Formats: sequence, C-alpha cells, structure tokens
Amino acid sequence: MIVIFDVEGVLIDGEFLPEIAKMAGKQKEVQEITDKGIAGSINWEQGLRQRMNLVKGVSFSQCVEASNKLPFMKGAVEMAEELRKLECIMIGVSGGFSLLGNRVRAALGFDHVFSNELVFHDGRLIGYGLLVNANKRQILDTAFGDMLKGTKKVAVVDGANDLDLFDLVDLKIAFNAQKVVRERADILIEEKNLGRVVKAIGSDSSLFG
Repeated sequence: MIVIFDVEGVLIDGEFLPEIAKMAGKQKEVQEITDKGIAGSINWEQGLRQRMNLVKGVSFSQCVEASNKLPFMKGAVEMAEELRKLECIMIGVSGGFSLLGNRVRAALGFDHVFSNELVFHDGRLIGYGLLVNANKRQILDTAFGDMLKGTKKVAVVDGANDLDLFDLVDLKIAFNAQKVVRERADILIEEKNLGRVVKAIGSDSSLFG
C-alpha cells in the first residue's frame, strides 16, 4: 500500500513561507496569498511566484531556522511507525521546499519526499527551482509509473492544490481540510492528530488482501 501525504499543514503543523515572511517583514502579504492558494481562489504557481518575490533576499541561515522551528503534527512519529508495521510505502508530496521536505523524510522515515528547491547566491535567497507544480499527481506518475497501477493507494491532504491526488487513490482522507477537499473526501479528520489516519486506514478492509 502507498500512503501519500501533503507536507505542510498535514505532516507539519504550519507553513514554511509564512515563517520566512516574518523574517522579511512581509508576513501579512504572504499569508494573504497563501490563504488564497489553499482555498483555490488563485492559480497555485502564480501565488508561489508572488510569495517568493516578496521574500527574496532572506539569508540561507534564516531559511534553515524557519524550517527547523516548524513542529511536526501531533501523532506524526507514531503514525509513521504504525504505517511501517503495515509495510506501507510512505510518500510526501509538497509544493514547498526541500529544506523542510528532507527534514520530514529523515525524522519520519518516509520512503520518498518530493518538493521544490530554494536557490541561494552569496548566502541570499534569489529564486526557486520547480519540481512539484500544481499537478502533484504528475510527479508520482513520472516517478513510479506502472507501480502505481497495481497498488492500493491512500491520500491525506488539506488544500485545493492537492485535489488531483484524489483522482489517483482508493481512499481519500481530508485532514483539517478546506471545504472543496472535504466535499470530495471519503473520510474527514477534523482534529490535528495524525493518529486518526492510522485508524482510518486500518478500518478500511478494501485496502488489504
């Protein structure tokens, strides 16, 4: 079984770019664009470009600090341990950045975490490299190909930019999600506790056997 997670807002209790924006004095502007993107009222790539333009110039050390201070979601470590016992392949797919994605992979023991790259020059943020775009399913199709077809799949997401993952999976879980996500989900989790994910997967007999 493959379990696919969004990273920020699901595995991580918070968002990376708003933390960087605090350091750049652009918190209000970046949060407004972030909220529009999560709600699906602005094109995702356009919103990312706008937010990145606002925080250019922050230092590499500030970005590392922002990444490291974001807490894991309640129950994340325990959930990962239980999913490993079920021999699940755990994948994170994030429109965010590898500073945070690599931390998630190492701490939770995920098999793969796909994310974008921040670009620094002379220790200052100048831009980004895009690997994961608004179509998160695309990176999974190209990375795993036919492996996806013969394997049961679960997606745990929160934002409108994650909805294409729902088209790929057998069980759709909305985790403290936007309305448009909840409307398409099989299971709603309305509390910040990833332990509920393990219960949801374990209770669905169609995923096993």
